[in-house]
Amino acid sequence: MSKRIVILGGGESGAGAAVLAAVRGYSVFLSDGGSIKPKYKEWLKQYDIPFEEGGHSADKILAADEMIKSPGIPDKAPLVKQLREKGVPVISEIEFAFRYNKAKIVGITGTNGKTTTTLLTYHILKNGGFSVGCAGNVGQSFAYSVATENLDYYVLELSSFQLDGIIHFRPDIAILTNITPDHLDRYEYVYQNYINSKFNLVKNQRSTDHFIYCADSPDVAKEISIRNLSMNLHPFSVMHEQQNGAFIQSEKLVINIKNKEFDMNIYELSLQGKHNTYNAMAAGIASRLLEIRKESIRESLADFQNVEHRMEFVAKVRGMDFINDSKATNVNSAFYALESMKTPLVWIAGGVDKGNDYAELRDVVEGKVKALVCLGTDNEKLKATFADIIPMIIEVGSMAEAVQTSYRLGAKGDTVLLSPACASFDLFENYEDRGRQFKQWVREL
Repeated sequence: MSKRIVILGGGESGAGAAVLAAVRGYSVFLSDGGSIKPKYKEWLKQYDIPFEEGGHSADKILAADEMIKSPGIPDKAPLVKQLREKGVPVISEIEFAFRYNKAKIVGITGTNGKTTTTLLTYHILKNGGFSVGCAGNVGQSFAYSVATENLDYYVLELSSFQLDGIIHFRPDIAILTNITPDHLDRYEYVYQNYINSKFNLVKNQRSTDHFIYCADSPDVAKEISIRNLSMNLHPFSVMHEQQNGAFIQSEKLVINIKNKEFDMNIYELSLQGKHNTYNAMAAGIASRLLEIRKESIRESLADFQNVEHRMEFVAKVRGMDFINDSKATNVNSAFYALESMKTPLVWIAGGVDKGNDYAELRDVVEGKVKALVCLGTDNEKLKATFADIIPMIIEVGSMAEAVQTSYRLGAKGDTVLLSPACASFDLFENYEDRGRQFKQWVREL
């Protein structure tokens, strides 16, 4: 009798894992407490996979020999806890797909910058002629791709939630963009738990593998100094010259790998701003390790188009720029956005607080932000942090009201910046929904 695999969650990750399990001959059952999108139902029907939605049948789930849990479902969910108590393995889709993956993997995580770095690395490899897929937390399901495609390389964006469920997963090249406090509500409000989750990325790496990391991120640097790491280390920094890594020198991005140098003027990069320089350095090191031609890397770094909802210019209205940075779901990400702005700002922020410390933003806000438009169901902490340094703070209840209020408060030469520093689930489906609503209402001004 074939092993029984139960999948909890019927989104991209869960449905993809179900397809791979079916292709590999397992007995599969998928359960989703909400509704499953038509696209994923088609996958399940195509591969004759039994599923349920709108609730969980505990008897069917607890009969599992192994569970694959979608990353959005916390470990403390009752059915997950019951299975673990029975000694049933609970893993992530990433771990499951890795069992059957034959391709080389570039795995990327970090509190901020991981999506841009993932898409940029994929762009460079694709332009370099590689047979490559982009999957994980961005792009498609890793498991679905392993089930249906035959590729030589994967660039995987990996969230802490995905990394929590790995046992043997091992990237050939790992990239850690940075670590700052985030998602602490999922980690018992213990920052070290979140750090440990991020470092799961490299826990199985061998001495022949490569680990690319931000030397300017204090918590990353500290962890590397106290962990016994045997893989090849490749630091990147905008502050100090690095051996076998990347750094900035005389307005040039310099990558030095095995005493072979690549350099490029930072003003030639398609993505500007310090945070994007970090992303370019990380992707550039990975590309040099894979021996992609220097000219190809240079062209790709110069023509890459950034991801939607990340410092995305929307429109100029009455001399005001409107910027969509809805993907800034934490304080550090909002910091980068605020820091890169050179004009007076009307800042739209707020949402679901994940244990945020907004005080870290005071220095970049003071003297730059003329008005704060609070878009969330609970804005007390946000308002209290900035009450003495932002001249005007207004609460609104919808994106339409946020855009119209910002337009009224701004003037020619100002920038209206949506960079919420919070999750979106109080008023929106996700950060994409939040960003699209912002763009829609800006275009209606």
